[in-house]
Amino acid sequence: MSDAEFDYDVLVIGSGPAGQKSAIQAAKADQRVAIVELDSLFGGACVHRGTIPSKTLRENALRVKNMRQNAALADFKLGEDTEMVTLIDRLDEVLKSHDKYMRKQMDRNKVERIHGRASFIDNQTIRITKVGGDTSDVRSKTIIIAAGSYPRTPDNIPIDHEHIFDSDSILSMLYLPSSLTVLGGGVIASEYATIFQALGVKVTMIDRYPTPLGFLDSDMTDIFAKAFTNMGGTWMGSQNVEKVYWDGISEVVTECADGTVIRSQKLLCAAGRLANVKGLQLENAGLALNDKGLISVDENLRTIVANIYAAGDVIGPPSLASASMEQGRRASCNALGINTGTMGQLIPAGIYSIPELSSVGLTEKQAREQYGDVIVGIASFAEVARGQISGNTEGMLKIVADPQGKKILGVMLVGEGATEVVHIGHMAMLCDADVDIFVESTFNFPTLAEAYRIAALEILAKRP
Repeated sequence: MSDAEFDYDVLVIGSGPAGQKSAIQAAKADQRVAIVELDSLFGGACVHRGTIPSKTLRENALRVKNMRQNAALADFKLGEDTEMVTLIDRLDEVLKSHDKYMRKQMDRNKVERIHGRASFIDNQTIRITKVGGDTSDVRSKTIIIAAGSYPRTPDNIPIDHEHIFDSDSILSMLYLPSSLTVLGGGVIASEYATIFQALGVKVTMIDRYPTPLGFLDSDMTDIFAKAFTNMGGTWMGSQNVEKVYWDGISEVVTECADGTVIRSQKLLCAAGRLANVKGLQLENAGLALNDKGLISVDENLRTIVANIYAAGDVIGPPSLASASMEQGRRASCNALGINTGTMGQLIPAGIYSIPELSSVGLTEKQAREQYGDVIVGIASFAEVARGQISGNTEGMLKIVADPQGKKILGVMLVGEGATEVVHIGHMAMLCDADVDIFVESTFNFPTLAEAYRIAALEILAKRP
């Protein structure tokens, strides 16, 4: 089939982190590119309902927390019926700036923007349904699915977006609640639970697992849980929620299997996310979801249909914006035969709770399972001058090394600044540097980065 019979060389479905980078990469390779987005604004859930809004709220929550801690400098208290809009006061400005930047980038690279809902007619034909119902069909040699995800809602949680929220609608509340129940113990649940607790909301986290963020090492989660409870939060693990309902007056009621009843003004259900493929009619293209509800891809991000690729949340973990961006870029490169090398498995993870947590490489538990008697070096932020100056003494940095104390297997941090400081360890691992690099390097004083030297020296002292 000749190029003239196609409207585009590459058509991207979704304008989130994966979709945006897919489209830009293809355009830079001199391809005819279009990107289809259902929302009127570009950026996907990451920009408009997730990452950027929640981190904007987090910044103000940190300010409130710090002002409360420094009572000698300012007697601060949030007023009753504080409007949510005042707590994310810069959000509209941030979102408009981001949308403007993205549109300019698309225009500069001659990427056509199509506003509408996409669905497959066949593996090379997409039907675009406009807001008013008008449809048009377009053909593309390559199609990249980057449609993102949406919140999973258990059958026994009646989300109404007024009293009982999901992670996409939680910030649509008009007023800051006095109390909040958070169902879940994963990343999104932990982030919102600690953010609202820092704002003075009485927060109760409930999950079926015994500890929050159970995929991390216990020393990391212990610090997180202690910080949450010290702020006034309540963690309820190993609980099965049987029923949730609005009492019709003023409270949301949560009933657990053991008879425990929790009442709160609002409730957030953060029970994970699902691939956003409703309406795509994947079957028309010869595709189907796997048993995890995701689109399966190979190491080149190609689906079982040769000309269709997928990236981002639709293919599952790590479901990080940073990873999705790189997946999107690589999907276009692979489709166009551009060599990119192997995508590394060393992807740093950041959890923007209060305090932050971040990791790269293997956890201590994973390392022991693979290597046996590994050597671990730990540095408390209380040992670092910057930690004392900023009051960030609850945090810590951990380096996991091989049994000889040489190879860096993983780096984990908890505490403010963790998501930034982790990249030092990330770069060292990418360069295949030994633990010694942290001892031989000079770090600014005072900085949290000094913790690398402290942890590394502990490993050197333990070497066989």
